[in-house]
Amino acid sequence: MTLSHDAVSLPGKHPLPITLRWMIRRDMPQVLQIEEQSFEFPWQEEDFVRCLRQRNCIGMVAEHHEQVAGFMVYELERSRLHILNFAVHPRWRRRGVGTQMAQSLIAKLSPDRRSRILLEIRETNLPAQIFFRSLGFRAVSVLRGFYEDTPEDAYVMQYRFTGTPAAAQRKAG
Repeated sequence: MTLSHDAVSLPGKHPLPITLRWMIRRDMPQVLQIEEQSFEFPWQEEDFVRCLRQRNCIGMVAEHHEQVAGFMVYELERSRLHILNFAVHPRWRRRGVGTQMAQSLIAKLSPDRRSRILLEIRETNLPAQIFFRSLGFRAVSVLRGFYEDTPEDAYVMQYRFTGTPAAAQRKAG
C-alpha cells in the first residue's frame, strides 16, 4: 500500500473545490509526478497500468481547474473496498482534497454489500495514520515485513460502515 498524507485542513484555509472523476490515460503524467513527490518508493507507470487493467481495480482523480490535485486507486472486493494507493499533490495538501476523496469512498459503503474500507500504511507514515484516524479509520492489525522494498511493517487500518452514508460522511468530516 502506498499512501500519502493529507492531514485535516488548516484553520483559515477553505477546502479546495475539486471534481472527482475516473482516472484516464492522459492523467498519468500528473499522477506519476504526484506519486514521485509523495513517496520514497513510488509506483511506476507499469504498476498503475497493471493494476488498472484488472476488472476490480478503480482509479480516481481529484481535479482542480483541470489539474490533478490528488488520486486514489482501490479494489472492489466482495465485502469491502481496498485502497491500494492514495496521494495528494504537495501544493494542495491540508486543503481537504484527501478528505473529499476518502469521503467519496465512505459514501459507497452499505450494510448489505461492501461494508468496510481497508488499507495498509507504512509504520513510518505517521501523517497518513493520523489523517485516516481523523476520518474514523482504526488500526486493526500489523503486517510484519509487509513491504518488498524495506523491512518495515504495515498497519492495517479499517473503516466500518455504521449507518447511512450521509451519517458516515458527517462522522468523517
